[in-house]
Amino acid sequence: MVPLTDTASGLADALPAIAAQQRIAVDTEADSLHCYFEKLCLIQITVPGHDFLIDPLAGFDLTPLWESWSGKELIFHGADYDLRLLRRTGCPRPARIFDTMIAARLCGLKEFSYAALMEKYFQLPIAKASQKANWARRPLSPQMMEYAVNDTRHLAGLADILSAELDRQNRRVWFDQLCDRAIRSAEVDKEIDPDQLWRVPGSGHLRGRAAAIFRELWKWRDEEARRLDKPTFHICNSDLLVQAAVAFDAGETFEIRHLRGPREAKYFAAAQRGVELPESEWPKFIRAPRLRPTTAQLKRFDELKSLRDKAAAEHHLDPSLIAPKATLEGLAFRPEETQAKLLPWQRELMGL
Repeated sequence: MVPLTDTASGLADALPAIAAQQRIAVDTEADSLHCYFEKLCLIQITVPGHDFLIDPLAGFDLTPLWESWSGKELIFHGADYDLRLLRRTGCPRPARIFDTMIAARLCGLKEFSYAALMEKYFQLPIAKASQKANWARRPLSPQMMEYAVNDTRHLAGLADILSAELDRQNRRVWFDQLCDRAIRSAEVDKEIDPDQLWRVPGSGHLRGRAAAIFRELWKWRDEEARRLDKPTFHICNSDLLVQAAVAFDAGETFEIRHLRGPREAKYFAAAQRGVELPESEWPKFIRAPRLRPTTAQLKRFDELKSLRDKAAAEHHLDPSLIAPKATLEGLAFRPEETQAKLLPWQRELMGL
């Protein structure tokens, strides 16, 4: 079993093998299902002859690791999440990546999950039991460590297979453009309107005071989750909060059985705050006017969709890889703004 590297000296011992390579297979594990504040819990690395499991929770400086792979090509499967986690932990922007998920899609494969590709090319079944494990717990079980190692052990071999297929299909340039965009995209955090955070799935039908009560209950749950560093669903699921908001709005009491003591008191206090809010402070639901597309724009959308679908069929690609529906709408309704977002190969296939 591969040991866990959880000391600065252990990392120092691993660095020569990593630094000697130009291509490094990397994966990460986080604890988003088990805490409020998501954190990087494990870094898996494979280079020829060596597998490493690096423990970011052990408290030692990871700068030497970032320096060891600076300027190298990092191999990921589905790089976006890993790159965002690594960036938040202090890892600088990588020089190059090889994303095997992107490669598989560009090669025309319908099944492109890591498990599907491992089964297809290596006849290696990937156990799913550890996918939702708590990676922040120590010690890691042997089962979890084996799962973690298998996430990178064959990644370079998979990249070699897909790389040869990309070259055979003359899609290397397309691939490089997509990987470069993935690196850039991972550096940008999506901005979320704070007033939209509480509008969770299932609450959209609430209006008036019921919406005000739900918003206060959501704030209570969020504060509790932050305080305990637990996922919000560990405090209370959203369906119960919706039911509670409707009940309190009707002048009824809604008890949640698993809430006890101070937490229950805070829950009822939040509901009461919502009940007592004046109408002027109730959530506003203002729908932005929806501009109806013109007949010419709808015709242009159909033309673009036909062009995309024809190109996808000719190249045996998923049409959304060339341009998803939202992009087609943008090209038809806001062409100047949208066309610049397409990659050169996508514009070429679309005849733009």
